[in-house]
Amino acid sequence: MCGIAGYHGLPADPALLQRMNAHQQHRGPDGDGICVDGPCGLAHRRLSIIDIAHGQQPMDTADGRYAIAYNGEVYNYLDLRGELEALGRTFTTDSDTEVVLQAFAQWGADAFDRFNGMFGLAIWDRHEQRLTLARDHFGIKPLYVAMVPNASGEGEALLFSSEIKPILASGLYEKRVNDRSVYRYLRFRAHEDGTETFFEGIERLAPGEMLEADANGIRRRMFTRLKEELLELASVQRPYDEAAAAEYKRRLVESVRLRLQSEVPVGTSLSGGLDSSAVAVIINQLLNEGDSLSLSAVGARQNTFSAIFPGSINDEEKYVDEVLDICTGHVEAHKILPTADEFKADLLDFIRTQEEPIISSGPYAQYQVMREATKHVTVLLDGQGADEMMAGYIPYYFVYLRQLRAQGATLAAAELAKSLDVLYRLGRFKLKAKVKFKKSIPTTQLLNREFVAAHRDERYSSEGANLKKRLVEDLFHNSLPSLLRYEDKNTMRFSLEGRVPFLDKEVLKFIFSLSDEAIIKDGWNKRVLRDATRGLLPESINRRRNKIGFTTPQGEWFMRLKNHFYNIFLSESFANRPYVNQTEVIAAFEGWIKGANDVDTMTFWRLINLELWMREFIDEHEDPDDVTAAPARVKTDYEANEGQNLDLLTSLGEDVRRYPVRTELFSRDDDLDARVLEHIDAFFAGLPAAGPDHEAATRGPWWFFLSEKVVAITQGRSYFVWDIKVGRPARVLSRYVTRTPAGIGLGSPFTMQLAIQEAGLPRVLYASAGGAIGKVIGRKGLFYELVGNQINAIDGPTEYSAYPSNVSAKLAPKDPDAVAARLSAAIRERVPEPWRSTFGGTVIMDANDIGRNVLGSDVPGDWTRFEEMFADNPLGQGSQQTPMAMVFLREGTAQA
Repeated sequence: MCGIAGYHGLPADPALLQRMNAHQQHRGPDGDGICVDGPCGLAHRRLSIIDIAHGQQPMDTADGRYAIAYNGEVYNYLDLRGELEALGRTFTTDSDTEVVLQAFAQWGADAFDRFNGMFGLAIWDRHEQRLTLARDHFGIKPLYVAMVPNASGEGEALLFSSEIKPILASGLYEKRVNDRSVYRYLRFRAHEDGTETFFEGIERLAPGEMLEADANGIRRRMFTRLKEELLELASVQRPYDEAAAAEYKRRLVESVRLRLQSEVPVGTSLSGGLDSSAVAVIINQLLNEGDSLSLSAVGARQNTFSAIFPGSINDEEKYVDEVLDICTGHVEAHKILPTADEFKADLLDFIRTQEEPIISSGPYAQYQVMREATKHVTVLLDGQGADEMMAGYIPYYFVYLRQLRAQGATLAAAELAKSLDVLYRLGRFKLKAKVKFKKSIPTTQLLNREFVAAHRDERYSSEGANLKKRLVEDLFHNSLPSLLRYEDKNTMRFSLEGRVPFLDKEVLKFIFSLSDEAIIKDGWNKRVLRDATRGLLPESINRRRNKIGFTTPQGEWFMRLKNHFYNIFLSESFANRPYVNQTEVIAAFEGWIKGANDVDTMTFWRLINLELWMREFIDEHEDPDDVTAAPARVKTDYEANEGQNLDLLTSLGEDVRRYPVRTELFSRDDDLDARVLEHIDAFFAGLPAAGPDHEAATRGPWWFFLSEKVVAITQGRSYFVWDIKVGRPARVLSRYVTRTPAGIGLGSPFTMQLAIQEAGLPRVLYASAGGAIGKVIGRKGLFYELVGNQINAIDGPTEYSAYPSNVSAKLAPKDPDAVAARLSAAIRERVPEPWRSTFGGTVIMDANDIGRNVLGSDVPGDWTRFEEMFADNPLGQGSQQTPMAMVFLREGTAQA
């Protein structure tokens, strides 16, 4: 699972791609890359699942014609690979990405309908200068597009990405609210019923849709007839019987099994409902059978993750426990207990995660589950999609009853008699409201009159008398798209891949080929699934008729958080929105608190969600996802970094004070000496005001310490990883290097490529052979001794470092001794007495939480003492931005 982004119709702009990519880093923390060619640019962030060692993107075909940025998994890729190999195509990786790319090279856009899985992809044809975008049959993976002004300002260019935030971060899109989407959301609860989003001018590709962009313009069309095929199958229904149930079970089990393909740990999201429970017990059955694929991906024990709400009407823990009992011995259960207070604390991040308003707080339970799951697994299966293909919601009964009535009153009456208990649950809350004489308040009363008048022609309708037509509608238009959006946003927020085995197009086609009785019969929905899992699931779940779903106890939480929400409704920003009538909203909320009206929390949630979404995405404020944003309070040069100390007594008995100096980020265009001297001047000029303790601490000998990173950066020896052209030798050699924590060392293709460039491939191969011999004879470090060139100081991108070090690889600084001597000479000319005569020199230091290494200095003697002075890494590596330090030896200590 990954994130893609890019453009078409703009001049080459790597910085734009990098900016867009930085805003979806959570989708792919394992790597990134860009491709720029003519009017097209592709960007990719990778979450490694299959063929971890390879599959980096953007990926090119061997002839260089096609380049792909791809997000998703195609589960039948091995079958497709075999078919392509029979046609003469060869492969250099084991990834499904290469299969997708080669399939397009072989079959063009016809390849997309052959894929069984989930995908959002972009393919650039260098020969035809054509960009092709496509989204999978169900829309499991998102793909957003926007038209923006091109460089000349006289035409338009296309932006695309897996999320909306990269488009917002492009600097080319002018943020505007789609008032139509807002109205349909507030009035009809519609929030993903077409290609429009809540951002005017940003659209999503529809499920099964593709887009082509070239010099002739932009064309959009469906690449599949899946919806039409389903309706055609529904018109020629085969009888439903035990054999059909057995065949469905075989297909579903295989669908689950295919979605266990992974080189990283796989787990299961278990709500306690029929669908997710079915997935969990099927995996358990595969483990019991010793299925090699399942054991490889899941392990001996299946990790399950469940949100529970003890004491709440929403709680399904007893059903979860019954599934866990069946899986005893092969399961590791994780139960998450979301609370109202946690919801409040997470609310803004949750809204940023979803990117667009949603109709309830229910997906927060999933958000919490994903946050826990990412600590244990990287892939998570769940039961999404089963409701929409097998009539899992109560309103489907009404559709089916109308259909039966059209076929004959007797049929409808018989089905109605066996469905009364189900239908009662739908109406009981409305009945209670009427019995208690609660005031009825229409949603439009809470909205601004002018806003309502402007959209009076909007309508929202759905198929009401044909079951399978309604299911198709909900699968591709009304219901499932929003659920898939929640799934994608919540999983990817925590760098997880979500897989949905029910959404297998061949399994779906099989269901639609059966008579409607396979879906609803005698008051039982999902009949084929119930029959297929009889004996696998406990009867209490298999025969369960009350559906709760993955949700929160929203009513209870709203009552607990009523003061917080009340303040939102009272806010000036809410009052000034052109969509709402603040007076009516406040009155209705007060009435709800008192139990005097029938307005439900879903209505209030939509108002709250819209307001907070406007604040986060539309109102002008600091971007919370800006990776270069500085902390609200900047520390002074006379304070320690957070969690660190100014003073240290070294193992050599030296008492030192280290002043970490904060700077702006360095770039290769900076004059290192000028930047250093600027901070030296500022430090000593401000020292008197820092207080007598600091003046006393600076009377002894002192040294200037400088991070090797900024020296390398200003020397042009730091490279964004997407700018490093990794060759095959680097990819191969890096596999045999032990990867140190946080990416330091040569355990990545990027750093190994830099080593090859710095020392030459022959010397690296020579040193590698020597290192291998060294391991045999028990001598460590022989590789670095033989390779030379300070290769041991090469650093890879580290996630804890400040930007751009988190996306860069760096060589050791060139001639660090000379750099130190040059800086020391300049410092001696600048600093006033008494510090000039006590200045000892400059130290170029490579320090992190793993170790310290002086790379260069103009101070004679043993440099071990300086490494000891940084034993606790006082500069830090993250947002501190303190790459230099003044280090003073306190008076009366061991050395001078």
